[in-house]
Amino acid sequence: MKGGGNALPRRVMVVADPTRESAGALQYALSHAVLEQDELILLHVENPCSWRNTLSTFLRRPSQSVSSATVATFLEGGAGDHVDFLEEMICACNVAQPKVHVRVEKVPMLQGREKAATILFQSMALGVDVLVIGQRRSLSSSILGYKRPGGSLRGTKSIDIAEYLIENSKCTCVGVQKKGQNAGFVLNSKTHKNFWLLA
Repeated sequence: MKGGGNALPRRVMVVADPTRESAGALQYALSHAVLEQDELILLHVENPCSWRNTLSTFLRRPSQSVSSATVATFLEGGAGDHVDFLEEMICACNVAQPKVHVRVEKVPMLQGREKAATILFQSMALGVDVLVIGQRRSLSSSILGYKRPGGSLRGTKSIDIAEYLIENSKCTCVGVQKKGQNAGFVLNSKTHKNFWLLA
């Protein structure tokens, strides 16, 4: 996805949570999706139930590429309970891509909506061009998928948020799975399923 020249500035949004999946999504965005003239938006959907997660759930082994190593080093750096993971993500962005403008959007879960619907709404409201989300796929979700009759998100905890966003986003949406220390990424989008990208 990287390129150069006279490309128009884009808004790239990464769903930011204190999870390994989110760290992998940020690594992918910084190393493969964001260009110097782009704006990077870190979107965190605030959910009181999720604040028990700490920075210690981030990736612990940096990969060998410069940007990924930089990101992983920052993200594993202060694994205490009181560390603001968004601040750590911003620091990682500033080191890996110093010319990219980074901003944070913290939004509450929309009343009566699920997290996926809140992310979808924000991506449209902010005019996002590329949406990047960390994805954890189990064998059952790969076989059974996320779809339910009527496309509703309500009434189930097994919804794959990334799959929902990939299918319903107006912009390009990429689900990212970080594979091991140096193994790269597995990407999912509307046009590519389980696409392996080396680090």
